[in-house]
Amino acid sequence: MSSPTPPNKEPKELSNELRMVIAFVLMGLILVVTPLVYKRMGIIPDKPVTPVKSAVQSAKATPEAAQTPASPQQVDTAPVGSVASATESEWTLDTGVYKVVFSNRGAVVHSWTLRNFKDTNGKPLELVNYKGAQQQGYPFSYVFRAQGPSANLDKALWVPRPSADGQTIEYEFSDGHTTAKKTFAFQHDGYMVQFADEVKLNGMELPHLVQWRAGFGDMAVPAAAGHQETIRFDTEKQKLVTEATKAAKNGPVRADGALTFAGIEDQYFTAVFLPPVSTQLQMTTFSDTVSTPADSAEAAYPGVAVGGLGRNQMGVYVGPKELDELRKVNPQLQDVIDWGFFGFIAKPLFFILQWMNKNYVHSYGWAIILVTLLINVATFPLKLANLKSMRKMQALQPEINKINDKYKGISMSDPRAANKQQETMDLYKKHGVNPMGGCIPMLIQLPFLWAFYKVLSVTIEMRNAPWLWVTDLSQPEHFQIRFLPIIMILSSFLMQKMTPMSAGVDPAQQRMMQFMPLMYGFFFWPASSGLVLYWLTSNLVGIFQQWFFNKTSGPLPASQKVITSSKDGRKRS
Repeated sequence: MSSPTPPNKEPKELSNELRMVIAFVLMGLILVVTPLVYKRMGIIPDKPVTPVKSAVQSAKATPEAAQTPASPQQVDTAPVGSVASATESEWTLDTGVYKVVFSNRGAVVHSWTLRNFKDTNGKPLELVNYKGAQQQGYPFSYVFRAQGPSANLDKALWVPRPSADGQTIEYEFSDGHTTAKKTFAFQHDGYMVQFADEVKLNGMELPHLVQWRAGFGDMAVPAAAGHQETIRFDTEKQKLVTEATKAAKNGPVRADGALTFAGIEDQYFTAVFLPPVSTQLQMTTFSDTVSTPADSAEAAYPGVAVGGLGRNQMGVYVGPKELDELRKVNPQLQDVIDWGFFGFIAKPLFFILQWMNKNYVHSYGWAIILVTLLINVATFPLKLANLKSMRKMQALQPEINKINDKYKGISMSDPRAANKQQETMDLYKKHGVNPMGGCIPMLIQLPFLWAFYKVLSVTIEMRNAPWLWVTDLSQPEHFQIRFLPIIMILSSFLMQKMTPMSAGVDPAQQRMMQFMPLMYGFFFWPASSGLVLYWLTSNLVGIFQQWFFNKTSGPLPASQKVITSSKDGRKRS
């Protein structure tokens, strides 16, 4: 027997149940702390505002009324050399995937909606925070880091020249000193836009950037600002770099260099500018404190400006973070989907879910259930080994009690505590019992739990995916009473009742374990419905496995008897 270690260095033996508690706490960190990091706490308004625009607006008008396409305006004739429109107008472009509204005041975008994606009211999703843009500037307005033009190009009335096919529009302006052009060329059914512009002052090119300010994407999700950030792909480091809004809280942040693309994103959508190969790109991140159509309270939203040349020519992708669409544009653009630390599990998991949904069940909810069943079948040998180990520990209860009686009343600072621990471990070793076995299946679950969390958080396919009464698997149930977490809590109580307690467990720990299903409910109540469905399915499979094991393993050895107390207070079997 080894000599006792100094009391101050003596490690306390952790019971199987206490290790499970630690595992549960880790799960809690995933389910509670991670959403807090991403700031996913907020309220979805019942009736978010939707834009309605008029055909022709004044300079101070707001983009809140539906517009009709306007024909190109007449060019002013004075002063000599000027090219400007006499009145303000809007032009609406329709494609298979977009409806985009341009204004000739600044040659900017007032509205950019995605036809194939809906907001909480079931209407085409608006990507422009037009309420905040009234303060900070609309998409494709200008930023000049050095010398500016002789006219305020964002307030000037440009001349629109739409193409005959309605897929391209060119804007031009000149005050006799500053000349500027912008061209937008759209695909009929794609998310790529070819953008080119130039600004000259007295014939000399003026370096500039075009910007998308006051946030981007779905403004009606809970805590929309927390889901948004600017992004860039550093060509030299071959790495995606993100900037949260707080990075620019003390002023705009510049990031210039060899960038494959740069832009802005929210949880499921992105707008990125892709320059020609080997072009040095300038990028600025802004923090814009504005309100949104969905929330009148002001919050800090990101803004981005991209460009840097007197004549910029870039491809612009504005659309969903959908793998197939991103791959069409640039393979590196796939990196805007953040699969997380366990991406090597999350990404294949998504492909399996997608394959099952397309080819068999045609529902991501049922696909989650099937994949969960497969995971539990694959890990069953480990669970079975754990169940056998726990049963052996039950059989060892009398021997454990003898050791406890032998060292009854000693404190952890007593040198004899090391002897107690050694005798207990020798007993486990003799009978082939692994005291760590109880928490191994739980720890195996953690990577899959995280992987499901990421899949439900970052894949556009999961957004608004229904299942039975659940309207969106990527969000909590939209009822005051959430049925999936309640059923999950009940299943946890049942599984706990069916699972035998390990030998030598402290009574205080046993009482604490009784509250674990309620802790589950606390962790999972605000979680996405798909994540709760995964854990509920795991519980139901675990209940069946425990029932099967209890039925087939036979009774405990005869030596396992109820412990009684004698008059002298010592326990005997």
